[in-house]
Amino acid sequence: MKTIGLIGGMSWESTALYYKIINEEINKRLGRLHSAKIVLYSVDFDEIERNMSKERWDQTALILNGAATKLMSAGANCIMLCTNTMHKNAPDVRRSVSIPFLHIAEATAAEINIAGYKKAALLGTRFTMEEDFLKKEFNSKGIEIITPDRDDMKLVDKIIFSELVKGIVKDESRDMLLQILDNLHEQGAQCAILGCTELGIILNEADAPLPLFDTVYCHAMAAVDFALNK
Repeated sequence: MKTIGLIGGMSWESTALYYKIINEEINKRLGRLHSAKIVLYSVDFDEIERNMSKERWDQTALILNGAATKLMSAGANCIMLCTNTMHKNAPDVRRSVSIPFLHIAEATAAEINIAGYKKAALLGTRFTMEEDFLKKEFNSKGIEIITPDRDDMKLVDKIIFSELVKGIVKDESRDMLLQILDNLHEQGAQCAILGCTELGIILNEADAPLPLFDTVYCHAMAAVDFALNK
């Protein structure tokens, strides 16, 4: 079994989900007392968020590149960024190491393509929805992306940073997110990408008006496949 290197802490809530999902899937596939070989570098999210809010991407790259090289030195066979927004720095992180980098959008796009969907709604932080660093990855895999309007983007971003990253889940916030998804469904979205690793904490497919692809789950499954040479 190969060793998975996780750059986490953005937030620690979603990083805990990565750890749980990967270990559960390894045990499901291998049985007995098997668990995943994982090395985790957890960054200080406040330092990341302060630089991100000022669009100091060179500073966030330094932090994440340093984490990646430490994981490689600790024996990791691959690197994963356990966050969607910080995939803004994915090219930098990929260049900083000589081991495979498992991209969150590539893993999610693979699952969407298997399901046969061509047009997906994208929810995430404001940066993720406004900028193209994830959109272009999905587009390159034949998936058209649509996003909420500006006011709804601000609402989604507020729910993520004011509530979800702190582990706060409110029914009224869930209802607002579901209404946004319903609006995007009416605009032609065939499925929705939970493009923030915290969104899976509050949304599930049973309540949603269209199929959901949780990037945490898709990314974690890609890690398991890599670890087991699938």
